[in-house]
Amino acid sequence: MSDGQSVASGDEAPSVLLVDDDLTFCEVLSRAFKSRGFEVHVAQDLAQATRLAKECEPEYAVVDLRIGQESGLVLIEQLKQQDENTRIVMLTGYASIATAVESIKLGAIHYLTKPTDVDEILDALNREGGDANIELTKRPISVQRLEWEHLHKVLNDCGGNISAAARALGMHRRTLQRKLNKHPVRS
Repeated sequence: MSDGQSVASGDEAPSVLLVDDDLTFCEVLSRAFKSRGFEVHVAQDLAQATRLAKECEPEYAVVDLRIGQESGLVLIEQLKQQDENTRIVMLTGYASIATAVESIKLGAIHYLTKPTDVDEILDALNREGGDANIELTKRPISVQRLEWEHLHKVLNDCGGNISAAARALGMHRRTLQRKLNKHPVRS
């Protein structure tokens, strides 16, 4: 489907729910999906996304991991409870192993890091299985990246509660916040 073809075959266009707090990103992605024959619904927060999901019952959803201070993981769970057939892709600029695993466990079919484009998202939405031929990394993950991954895993285990995660890690809450706000270190 990455050749730009319209996916709408028949009277009804497939619907997609885009959930991201970056308005510009949503506008660009929305135009791209519309040009490919989708009916697009855009939400900038979880409350709006939940309301839209009930109204439009999307076949597809593209959900950002961090929506303001909220977690897109919560929305994945809600969307799957509403309709187990909704195909969901999680997007993030803050990729970590813990959030990737959790998003898949909760029902997302794929996890993509930003920046990405509509063709990559469509490929992910229409993918039926994993890719056994994916290239393996040639060097081990860096210590800084391991720390970043661990902090996010503990935060995820604490339900996103920074104070509880800081206590579990034995560090000051502000120190943890500072470390979490840094962009992930490349492997």
